[in-house]
Amino acid sequence: MKRFGNVILLVVAALISDSVSAQSKTEKYVLSLSKRKFDWLIQKQRDSLELLLDDRLMYIHSNGWSQSKKEVFDDMQSGKLIYKQIELKETQVRLYQNTAVVTGTGRFMGSREGNEFDLPLSYTEVYVKKGNRWLLVSRHANRLP
Repeated sequence: MKRFGNVILLVVAALISDSVSAQSKTEKYVLSLSKRKFDWLIQKQRDSLELLLDDRLMYIHSNGWSQSKKEVFDDMQSGKLIYKQIELKETQVRLYQNTAVVTGTGRFMGSREGNEFDLPLSYTEVYVKKGNRWLLVSRHANRLP
C-alpha cells in the first residue's frame, strides 16, 4: 500500500511539473510577442503586426488619445506616429485560460505629428488566444512621474 501511495505521489508531481512548465512556455511566448510587437512598430512591419493585432484592437495612449487597428496602420503609413526607440525596463505576464495580461514599464521615444517625445510609461496589454494564435486586443499606457 505504501508503494502504491508513493507511485501516486510521483504521478501527481510529474503532472504538476508538466503543467507548470507548459504555463512557463506560454508566458515566455506571450512576453516574446509583446516585445517583438514593439520592434515591429519601430520597423513599421505591417505584415507582422497585421497577424498580431485583433480587428477590434483599441490602443489608449498616455495622453488619452485612442487608436483602432486601422488607425494604427494609417498613422504608421502617414508618419503621424513614429516610434524610434523603445527601452523596456520591466515586463510580466499573467495568464487566465485564453487571456494573457502583460504589464510593464519602459521608455518610449519617437514623434507624433512632428513633435518629438521621450516618455517613461507603464502599460497594460491584453492578449486573447483565438484558435492557435494570440492576438493583442487592448493596450493602455500611463505616463510615469
